[in-house]
Amino acid sequence: MEGIYCGPPPVPHAIWASWNFDPYLLGGLLLLAAVAGRDRTGAAAVGVLVVAFVSPLCALSSALFSARVVHHLLLVAVAAPLFAWSMPAWRTRNPGLSFTVSTAVLWVWHVPSAYDLALSHMGVYWLMQVSLVTSALWYWRDVFAADRSPVEALALVVAGFTQMGMLGAILTFAPQQLYAAHAVAPLAWSLTPLADQQLGGLLMWVPAGLPYAVAAGAAARRGWSDLKGRGA
Repeated sequence: MEGIYCGPPPVPHAIWASWNFDPYLLGGLLLLAAVAGRDRTGAAAVGVLVVAFVSPLCALSSALFSARVVHHLLLVAVAAPLFAWSMPAWRTRNPGLSFTVSTAVLWVWHVPSAYDLALSHMGVYWLMQVSLVTSALWYWRDVFAADRSPVEALALVVAGFTQMGMLGAILTFAPQQLYAAHAVAPLAWSLTPLADQQLGGLLMWVPAGLPYAVAAGAAARRGWSDLKGRGA
């Protein structure tokens, strides 16, 4: 099956020629850079989106489920917290709601029927991307809320990584390959479709903890600084 947006699944020898120079995408990223790239954190977030959508990772995610997992992790666990951190601080909202919605969005898009539809229909593909980023941004904004205590922020980050790890474990130990979109293409990369899926699950289960750990440290540092400032 061909990925409708990022192009057909590339073979290994062609991967470094598989850049995405869609003018609408590049225009949107330039506009976003003008708005959010005025500080280094916002600029870094835009850079992560460039890696996700412009670099050959976009095409590779048409071929390999494991590459799609990396793509999604860049959106929800790297770009979204960077954008959230770069925005003006806001007051506490209902963190349970943002956590629930962002978790539901992530899990729903990994239901095989929803996932395969997203990789075969342009509109659904972009609905997947936008909903993943915006729901994750909402969650991270609540993590970094101005009056969030360090303990609360850490609990939210742990909850976010826990649900990510649970999904990764399910995918790792699934007895069969789940996604029709990746039923054939991994073979060109010397991976069986099931091994590719297991690799994606492991990436979601273990290495995904690194950006969550960094975010937890940043939230705790900001929280303690705010507490000290109020106590001074």
